[in-house]
Amino acid sequence: MPTKKAPQEIYQIKVTLLGTKPPIWRRLLVPADLTLERLHDVLQRAMGWEDCHLHDFRIGQDRFGVPDPEDELVANERTVRLFNVLGEAGSKAVYTYDFGDSWEHSIVVEKVLPIEPGQAYPVCVAGKRHGSPEDCGGVPGFYNLLEAISDPEHDQHEEMRDWLGDDFDPEFFSVDDVNQRLAPLSRRRSKTEGT
Repeated sequence: MPTKKAPQEIYQIKVTLLGTKPPIWRRLLVPADLTLERLHDVLQRAMGWEDCHLHDFRIGQDRFGVPDPEDELVANERTVRLFNVLGEAGSKAVYTYDFGDSWEHSIVVEKVLPIEPGQAYPVCVAGKRHGSPEDCGGVPGFYNLLEAISDPEHDQHEEMRDWLGDDFDPEFFSVDDVNQRLAPLSRRRSKTEGT
């Protein structure tokens, strides 16, 4: 795949956890020169995942992930930058996390924006709903869990409340909380960077 010179742009992307109704989503501003490996790190923090499982990206007919000598169909995510595979508004990808639970996320490049000098990227600018917890059985398991914690008469109510903690609120979302998790990955950009 030919590489282009890194543009000094920011992508506004919307990440939606597929199968959730109402949807769990995040709107993020990320540098165009971010690798897919680093985008994985951003998505883990933005969605509240713990990075305990395998993942991949599907863009068109191509798959990207951690290099695996036994799976030649997966391209190395460490060497692929966003602008090479999602280079314009409207570009789409699917990010799958945890092949057992199969958490699929749609990624859509909503806008291509200029760098705002002094702004740290990546940054979350919006979102809705708390992310689902790890290892709860995918989307069906998540909805079973929500049913159990909301019904004191449910057979698993106490068990699920103990597992999640009493303060779990599926409707809660905080941009500030997400940005606090993203802070270790963020750096300030200048318009002249890379020129």
